[in-house]
Amino acid sequence: MLYVGESLSLLSAILWALAIIFFRKSGRRVHPLSLNMFKNLLAFGLFIPTVYVFGETLLRPAPVQVYLILLVSGFIGIAIGDTLLFGSLNNLGAGLSAIVVCLYSPFIIVLSLIFLKETLSALQILGAIMIIGAVLIATIRKQNHTENNTQLVTGVVLGILASASMAVSVVIMKPILEVSPLVWTTLIRLCGGIIGLAVVFLLYPQRRALVDSLITTRSWTHTIIGSLIGAYAAMLIWLGGMKYTQASIASALNQTSTIFIFVFAALLLNERMDLRKTIGVVLAFAGSVLVTFF
Repeated sequence: MLYVGESLSLLSAILWALAIIFFRKSGRRVHPLSLNMFKNLLAFGLFIPTVYVFGETLLRPAPVQVYLILLVSGFIGIAIGDTLLFGSLNNLGAGLSAIVVCLYSPFIIVLSLIFLKETLSALQILGAIMIIGAVLIATIRKQNHTENNTQLVTGVVLGILASASMAVSVVIMKPILEVSPLVWTTLIRLCGGIIGLAVVFLLYPQRRALVDSLITTRSWTHTIIGSLIGAYAAMLIWLGGMKYTQASIASALNQTSTIFIFVFAALLLNERMDLRKTIGVVLAFAGSVLVTFF
């Protein structure tokens, strides 16, 4: 089917943005490691029956190397990348963190051009630049001079590392994703993330604090819904987009999630939609059209 990968990539951006809104509505900051582990365990429990619904099996007759690559991809992208992302959000807030995470798309594009030998037309490159520019226009803000510089630098570094981790995890698994069942691939990759997080939990000196930060959250409903949308639905559809189109194109469309966050925040959280955000939405839409259809 035409434009399946592009459509899935755009849909995953919408779902991830919606998940972020539910995480915001939780009303309490949960430690990044705890939130990451919770959402992934919940998704894992749902992916097991999903594998059988799609007529697949948990252990396919695939080479050991395939399993190892998917597990490593999950470890890098989920255990490391998602945890760093939540840490960046906690230090910077959603707006400024979104600027840093814009590096995800350029990282993917560069790595895909080098290692996957993908090619982009001039208009597609222009579209990717427009999407990144849209997010920058919509999210950039004047910083308070009293802001904690250490916290700012920490958040920026975490965001850069998160973007790089996610990009690497996608590029190393892309060849396998193209020839393997989508749900099975997603599940094995998720296992790698959970195993990595479990190791970190065991080595973390204040494990009780990690558990307490999750248990004491005051809005389980929003946390669960956000996890269902973000770790289950969005992850499956995100990888579907990566499977059925070029990684560079999918990543550019994924980047529109920040724009959708602004739209959902205005609709569901009554946050003000100013001129900069409006321009960002229009520019991102135009960029998405170029990336998808040209």
